[in-house]
Formats: sequence, structure tokens, C-alpha cells
Amino acid sequence: MHASVCDYIADLVQNAIEAGSSRIELDVYTGPDTIRVRVADNGKGMDEATLRKAVDPFFSEAGKHDHRRVGLGLPLLFQTAEAVNGKVDIRSEPGKGTAVAFTFDARHLDTPPLGDLSETVLGLMTFDQAFELVFTRETPSDRYAVARGELAEALGNLAESANLILARDFLRSQEQSLNH
Repeated sequence: MHASVCDYIADLVQNAIEAGSSRIELDVYTGPDTIRVRVADNGKGMDEATLRKAVDPFFSEAGKHDHRRVGLGLPLLFQTAEAVNGKVDIRSEPGKGTAVAFTFDARHLDTPPLGDLSETVLGLMTFDQAFELVFTRETPSDRYAVARGELAEALGNLAESANLILARDFLRSQEQSLNH
């Protein structure tokens, strides 16, 4: 199993980037009873046959990973959701993109911890490809949203260490404001 919910998030967003998406939406909600995540992209999408294979741990898209013929991300997500009274929904259409949504029962003993969401999102925003990542974070009482393009416009190149530090501090401050 993954160590945290952020591991699932990173895997799903990386898949969206690798699928050639120009726009990725990441929505994360945490409440006392529920953790809900949605990753939607406008990448290449999958047909029904590929979608069925994508949940098979012994399938990985040809050419996606050198020397590896397994793809454990989605199978582990389904396994975790089942173990913690959650669910996973995947919708995909060739040429239009894919949306993966999952919920976990936040009260369940085996539900993984959320993890460091601000570090995970920052790491995803620094991938060296052209895409817009729109991140929306919500709790029962508050929310914030930030887009990769807005951060880059405000701070400059996100590959520069000084700008990375500012972006990290901004994301951390947004997370901390949700907890107060």
C-alpha cells in the first residue's frame, strides 16, 4: 500500500502529465468523516478495453516505463478504497481525457494519512512539461485554489530555488490557514 493519500495523488497527476494533458484539475477535500480526491485531465484518455486493463496490476501501457510491465497505482488505489469503506470512480474517453475520483472513510483505522499536501503539490507543479495544474483544497469550513500558471506569473520560473521556497511557503500558509 501507499504510505499516504499524497502518494495516490502524485501517481494520478503524474499519469495525467504523461498522458499529454495541457490542463489537470486536482481537488482535495478533507473532513472529519471523508477524504475525497478528484484528478481530471484533458489528456489522451482511454477506451473501454484500456480502462479495464488499467486496473490490472500486471498491465502497464507499452513504452510508459522502461523495463517494467506492471502498473500498481490504480490497483492499489482500488484495494485501499475497498479496505477503508471507500470507492473509486474512473471515467475516460479517448481524445478527451480521464477523471479519477476516490473517497476514503477518514475514520477508518486503515485509512492512510493525508501526507504533506503542500510539498506534493509543489513537486507536481515543478514537472518540466507544459501543462496547467489547478489545485483546489477544501475542508468543511474553508477552501483555497491555486494554479500553476498563477504561481509562475507571480514568482517567476518555478525551477529556481528562491521561487520554489516562496511557492512552498505560500502553499504551506494556505494549508495552515485551513487548520485555524
